[in-house]
Amino acid sequence: QVPLVESGGGSVQAGGSLTLSCIATGYTFCMGWFRQAPGKEREGVAIIDNDGKPNYATSVKDRFNISKDNVKNTLYLQMNNLKPEDTAMYYCAALVGGGNWVCDMHCAGGDCYANKPLGVRYNRWGQGTQVTVSS
Repeated sequence: QVPLVESGGGSVQAGGSLTLSCIATGYTFCMGWFRQAPGKEREGVAIIDNDGKPNYATSVKDRFNISKDNVKNTLYLQMNNLKPEDTAMYYCAALVGGGNWVCDMHCAGGDCYANKPLGVRYNRWGQGTQVTVSS
C-alpha cells in the first residue's frame, strides 16, 4: 500500500491562492490531483508522470502548477487566481505500477484512468481536502 496524505485546502476569495500537498510513501508511476464538486463527476485537474512531465486540465492551465519533490515524497498543487468554479473536494491520486506509456487523467463512470485504452485506473487515493472559493 502507498498511503496518500493530503493537506492545504481551505477557503479563499476569488483571485486568491492555495497550495495543496500530498505525501506519498513508496513508488508511484503517475501522480496527480483530481476534484469533485457536489453533483458533478470527478475530474482530473493535473497529473505528473515519473519523468516529471505535467499535464493539466484546460480549465486550470496557466493558473495551477503541479510539482513533485522526490526527496520529500511530496506532490504539490499551487493554485493561483482561484475562481468560484474551482470549489470542490480535491483528491490526491497515484498509480502504483505502470508501463511504457504516458500518464492520463480521464475520468468516466466513477473511475479515473491513468490509461483509459488499457483500463488502468489510479489505484491509490487520499481522503480529500476541501477547497472553497467565494466570489
